[in-house]
Amino acid sequence: MNEVKKLTEGDVLKALSEVYDPEIPINIVDLGLIYKVDINDNNDVDVDMTFTTMACPMYMYIKEQARERIEKMEGIGKVNVNLVWEPKWTPEMISKEIKEKLSKQEG
Repeated sequence: MNEVKKLTEGDVLKALSEVYDPEIPINIVDLGLIYKVDINDNNDVDVDMTFTTMACPMYMYIKEQARERIEKMEGIGKVNVNLVWEPKWTPEMISKEIKEKLSKQEG
C-alpha cells in the first residue's frame, strides 16, 4: 500500500507561486493574494484568496488557474478555492522581496 505524502502549507504555496496575474508580472503568493491554506488528513485543500480590486477583470481566470495548479499536486484530495474580500488587499501585503525589486526598478 502506497503511503500518501501529507501535504503542507508550504507545498501548496510553492505550487501557487507558479500562478500569475496576467496584468501584473508577480505571482499570486508574492502579491499577497493568498490569505489562508488549510489541509486536512486526506490532503483536501481549502484556500482563501483575494484580489487587488473587486473590479479585477481576470479574477475568475486566476482563481481557476489556482485551483487547477493545486489539483496537479501529487496526492491531492479535493480542492476548494474561496474568493474573499476581507481583509481588503493593500500594497503592504506584497512580499518584502518583491517590494525591494519594485523599488529598484522605480529608482
